[in-house]
Amino acid sequence: MQTGLQTLDWVVFIIYFLVVAGYGLWIYNRKRKAETNTKDYFLAEGSLTWWAIGASLIASNISAEQFIGMSGNGFTVGVAVAAYEWVAAIALIIVAVFFMPIYLKNNIYTMPQFLSQRYNSTVSLIMAIFWLFLYVLVNLTSILYLGAAAINNLAGGEHFHLIMLGLAVFALVITLGGMKVIGYTDVIQVLVLIIGGLATTYLALTVVSEQFGTGKDALAGFNHLLTKADDHFHMILAKPDASTPQSEINKYLLLPGIAMYFAGQWIVNLNYWGCNQYIIQRALGADLKTARTGILFAGFLKLMMPIIVMLPGIAAYVMYQNGGIQEAMAPGGKFSSDNAYSSILTFLPTGLKGMALAALTAAIVASLAGKVNSISTIFTLDLYKNYLNKTASEDKLVRIGRVTIGISMLMAILLTWDDLLNIGGEGGFTFIQKYTGFISPGVFAMFLLGMFWKRTTGAAGVVGLLTGFILSVFFNEFAPAVFGNETWCYTAFPNGKGGYEIPFLICMGLAFAFAMAAMILVSLFGQKVNEKAIELDWEMFKPDPRTTALIVVTLLMLSAIYVRFW
Repeated sequence: MQTGLQTLDWVVFIIYFLVVAGYGLWIYNRKRKAETNTKDYFLAEGSLTWWAIGASLIASNISAEQFIGMSGNGFTVGVAVAAYEWVAAIALIIVAVFFMPIYLKNNIYTMPQFLSQRYNSTVSLIMAIFWLFLYVLVNLTSILYLGAAAINNLAGGEHFHLIMLGLAVFALVITLGGMKVIGYTDVIQVLVLIIGGLATTYLALTVVSEQFGTGKDALAGFNHLLTKADDHFHMILAKPDASTPQSEINKYLLLPGIAMYFAGQWIVNLNYWGCNQYIIQRALGADLKTARTGILFAGFLKLMMPIIVMLPGIAAYVMYQNGGIQEAMAPGGKFSSDNAYSSILTFLPTGLKGMALAALTAAIVASLAGKVNSISTIFTLDLYKNYLNKTASEDKLVRIGRVTIGISMLMAILLTWDDLLNIGGEGGFTFIQKYTGFISPGVFAMFLLGMFWKRTTGAAGVVGLLTGFILSVFFNEFAPAVFGNETWCYTAFPNGKGGYEIPFLICMGLAFAFAMAAMILVSLFGQKVNEKAIELDWEMFKPDPRTTALIVVTLLMLSAIYVRFW
């Protein structure tokens, strides 16, 4: 085990940086129109191929929260955390078949625009502000913090702030070129991410094999994981009872067994992949066939992501239990499961460590670039253009977009500098999922009924959004104290901190159900067909043969995974 980076590692990383930056510059010079046309700058309208859309979706999605946070949960809980990735594959099928035809038929280019057209400007304004705060205060800051922390550990642990600034600047260079540059550089990013990630997993398994005396054999290493960490290879966690130790209760609070598949797991994924500007923006500029194929390609890639981001965490757990990485898991004497991935990287040989650094950087930079581009898009097109300067020219809007990118990144740096939001204390992956979950139930209820129920009204949209948010906070923070720990709709469990908690995925399901009920009730007082209802042509939801084939292959592979690890 060798800590720090050697000369060859830096050479590999610099080559990666030059390739991505050079390719981005080449794309930018070819696409000069992006400087003056907002739809082209923000959406890369009509120019991204299906493989570029799919790769960009994955590159933007897989970031520090997965490499660090999900790997950390792999260390703590095991394969059950892969539900976030594997359920996402089904969610992407639903988005491709049912959501994209609606967006493209109605010429939607931002999510607040959809809400304005379907509901009213009040709903749109509220959500635009909500999303901006969420993207900056939760997503952008957590990606930057977790990414800088991971690379800092890999590089020797003394350059956190310098690394954070470097990641921010790298992302800014890519983002300022617009969505075309982001989309096509993401193809390289996702290749580096997958190749580097698979290499890291392979080496982790060989190290496990060596520790147990079976040579450098990745398959033997995987078999050691199955035997030494059998409890980490179950998709469904058992519901705790009075005799369950706190460590197992904590796992259930993160991933509440079969119950999460009837509650928050679907809300998390369908809201993230189908109602999220940051993600769906990649497909909004394409035609339906290209968008669908790209989204389904991303769903197929999601099936392999747990191998890259979760399996190293389980390998780290087995090595830690065997006394192999005690110091790496607790640098400076402070143990954290979020150190699992970086502890594995210390075993990589010179050169491959540079490749792993490139893969991790690719994931972080791609996500940062996509996030600030979405922040810029929402602020420029939904707030600045609609409320601050309705007559702004295309040139002016693009300039405002670029200024917004810089300001949002600067805010993220200031919030992350001393971890003012306590991202490290919460645990990276949990921090993002929990606080995003405060608004997800109301937002998803609003989109779902807005798309598929013609009676839904604008007033119902506001009520659903606020109901979802208020009840999410209530169930997460106050419900056990008010109604007790055991009711007909939830069970609260001891959290090891002197209190009781409802698993946050269950909180999301409850908030969603009440938000839907509130929206339906309010809408029943309106017209039977709302004047802003979306006209649905059910033929547009019918997939072509290629789309059907991709769906079938994905579902068969997913079924095999769940049968094996149930």
